[in-house]
Amino acid sequence: MADTSIEDIAKNYIRKFGEVDADWEAFEDAKIDGFRRAQHRFIGGGGSGKHDDPNVIKVGAFTLSIMYVNPGEGNAPHTHEVEEVFFVLKGFLNVFFEEDGTGRRVYRRLGPWECVSCPPGVIHGYINDSLEPVYFQVMLGKGRPESMGYADDKLFQNREGHLEGSARDAQK
Repeated sequence: MADTSIEDIAKNYIRKFGEVDADWEAFEDAKIDGFRRAQHRFIGGGGSGKHDDPNVIKVGAFTLSIMYVNPGEGNAPHTHEVEEVFFVLKGFLNVFFEEDGTGRRVYRRLGPWECVSCPPGVIHGYINDSLEPVYFQVMLGKGRPESMGYADDKLFQNREGHLEGSARDAQK
């Protein structure tokens, strides 16, 4: 970084919301009713969504995205090899932790300016069961995390589907 000018830093390390496309197919489960959501990727890349976007800020330590979730939608129960943080910006989100093997869940409702930190390896997820859309920030504790480990066997087997779609899109 010592050889990088402040002009280059200002050019390459700022990403504005208006420059970020809503990616409605960033995750394999996002293609299924009930799990539809849009990812707005700002920092990092890797298996949590489409990557190799030249406009994404490149950082080695973490990822940062904003998620948009309509009422009645959420995501499939999943795990990561690193910590994942949800920080609600607007709206309300029900987050859950799921006991491995039993499927028993503990839910907590988060509102604006509230967050949850999901430990590595713990099955978790969320649903927007309110009447309004929710926007929240997602951070993963690694610059290029592995693909999500879905609790659902079919989703787990297809978890690389968003990577194939990303490669197809790049060829167009």
